[in-house]
Amino acid sequence: MTAPSLAKPLRLLLGFDYGSKQIGVAVGQVITGQARELCVLKAQNGVPDWQKVEALMREWQPDALIVGLPLNMDGSPSDMSARAEKFSRQLHGRFQLPVHTHDERLTTYAAKGEQIARGQRSNSYRDNPVDALAAALLLEGWLSAHSEETP
Repeated sequence: MTAPSLAKPLRLLLGFDYGSKQIGVAVGQVITGQARELCVLKAQNGVPDWQKVEALMREWQPDALIVGLPLNMDGSPSDMSARAEKFSRQLHGRFQLPVHTHDERLTTYAAKGEQIARGQRSNSYRDNPVDALAAALLLEGWLSAHSEETP
């Protein structure tokens, strides 16, 4: 007989593609390793409407949160990295859930490509933001990188 694990098994995750004007949100399942976009939250200077974030937490009841870490192409921290890490700490402090960061390099680029492949061309980023899709891609990246660790 093995001792019971103190860590809660991960089943459902919320992913955040942090930005100063918009924050993409996605939901992912550990069992399938897949994620899908949920919504884009407006932010003012990187500060979201915390009531909307809280509503997402109540609705989805995630086991952990994943925040995209915007690194430079050489892997060094970008100007936004410290802000994304601060957002991660705020999420943890407010909701007392495990929060992990994940390298989000090229997720927005990949999301734009996927959006075009879906036939969702737009003249304006504002008309058709890719932040939620980028959040889904970074969440799937985290799930893939941690597939052996999660039951």
